[in-house]
Amino acid sequence: MQSFQRLSHRALRLVERLVLVVITIATVAAIVEEIGIMLASGSVHLADLLLLFLYMEVLAMVGAYVDSGQLPVRMPIYIAIVALARYLVLDMKDLDNLRILAAAGGALVLALAVLVIRYGHVRFPYEKEPVE
Repeated sequence: MQSFQRLSHRALRLVERLVLVVITIATVAAIVEEIGIMLASGSVHLADLLLLFLYMEVLAMVGAYVDSGQLPVRMPIYIAIVALARYLVLDMKDLDNLRILAAAGGALVLALAVLVIRYGHVRFPYEKEPVE
C-alpha cells in the first residue's frame, strides 16, 4: 500500500510539473505575441501594459508555486483585480453604468479580501510544518 501511495504521489508531482511547464510556455508565447502586436501597430496603450502585467503575474504565480510547493491565495486575487481594471479600461466606452459599478465593486471586494487575508496571516500565522 505504501508503494502505491509513493507511486501515486510521484505521478501527481509529475503531472503538476508538466502543467506548470505548459502554463509557462503558453504565457511566454502570449507575451511574445502581445509584444509583436505592439511592435506591428507601432504604439503601446494602457490596455497592452495591463495585459503584459497579467502575464507577468501568472509567471510570478508559477514561480512562487515552484519555489514553495504552495499557491499563495493572494496572487490569483491580484490577477483578478488587474483583469477587472483592464476590462474597465478597454470597455469603458461600451459599458453601461451598472456594469461599470459592478466591475469596480468586484475589484473593491477583491481588494478587501486581500486585506482580510493579510490580516489573518499576521494575526493568526501558520504553524511551521515539520520537514520530512
